[in-house]
Amino acid sequence: MKILKDIRVIELGTYITGPAAGMHLADLGADVIKVERPGTGDPFRAFKGGLYSPHYQTYNRNKRSIALDTKGAEDRAVLHDLVRGADVFIQNFRPGVAEKMGAGEEELRALNPRLVYCAISGFGTSGPSRDRPAYDTVAQAASGYLRLLTPPESPRVIGPAIADAVTGQYAAMAILAALLERGQTGTGRRIDISMLEAMCHFNLDSFTHYYSVGEVMGPLSRPVVSQSYTFECSDGRWVAIHMSSPTKFWEGLLEATGQQQLNEDSRFNDRLERIQHQDELIAHFTPVFATRTRDDWCALLLEHEVPHSPAYDSDEALEDPQAQHLGIKVSAPSSELGTFTTVRAPYNFDGEAETEVRPPPTLDEHGAEIRDELARRKAG
Repeated sequence: MKILKDIRVIELGTYITGPAAGMHLADLGADVIKVERPGTGDPFRAFKGGLYSPHYQTYNRNKRSIALDTKGAEDRAVLHDLVRGADVFIQNFRPGVAEKMGAGEEELRALNPRLVYCAISGFGTSGPSRDRPAYDTVAQAASGYLRLLTPPESPRVIGPAIADAVTGQYAAMAILAALLERGQTGTGRRIDISMLEAMCHFNLDSFTHYYSVGEVMGPLSRPVVSQSYTFECSDGRWVAIHMSSPTKFWEGLLEATGQQQLNEDSRFNDRLERIQHQDELIAHFTPVFATRTRDDWCALLLEHEVPHSPAYDSDEALEDPQAQHLGIKVSAPSSELGTFTTVRAPYNFDGEAETEVRPPPTLDEHGAEIRDELARRKAG
């Protein structure tokens, strides 16, 4: 199932965007060699102390690690030897930094014309914001996405590192496209992708609404129109409901909750009216859902075919019967953790999922192994 088993990727990445791109390729079977600074490695390793933080683990499974100080001639030569036999190179430094490390596109392409070179930045390779530092929140804000997630009252940043993860996924997609083209032309491409560009594309729905109908979307724009709700149940757990536009789902909700009288209320008996009066609808159903447990409500909603799910925390989601049936949770022995447990890649090729996973490497775990491979290649 390792579709990219013949592809070698050299990743000179830190934190999330570059490592995430490398992880997606590694999940598809590519041999991803993570080049790290000796002693400290990827700064994400020590995000919560030590050199194996959960932040680092998230984006670095299925890779090999070698520690190289590219400021030194000997280690820079090793990097260049790796590039000579590679298909893809990934870096996510500010413009100009990779060149100082001996890893600029021009220098590496001279070593390997077939190389697909992917450079990830915050704001692009030119323009007034070219050299600004950028992290996830900065890209979310600059792209207009942060305002769609932030509570209007008492604003604060919430949620995971969406911009970082999205940029890494877009980068992986572009790399795959460049590899496909290289199979026909024999020549690699340079890929430039910024977090700003990736998040603007990810925020496409918001821009389409603005340019098509003049609507500036806010945090409640989508859930109001899609008729999406979250309610707390009597056991303190939550249930999420998404009725979209089919009338049958509204009818099913009324049947499941015993609230058929709402069809006689002019505020609720039509979808467009429900959109206009969602606050009142939430106020009505909040005490209703507080009368039963989450499991009870889920059983009733399922019986009446209402699109819903328990709003799980991470300690519950992968224990759901459907998640267990699909084998989404996978594990492997780990020298650092005893057992490394993660979420498998979502792909199923010819009906089969890839359930084999390798734990994220310790710093320089494969250094000797990789150097031996290079030596054998030179000798052969």
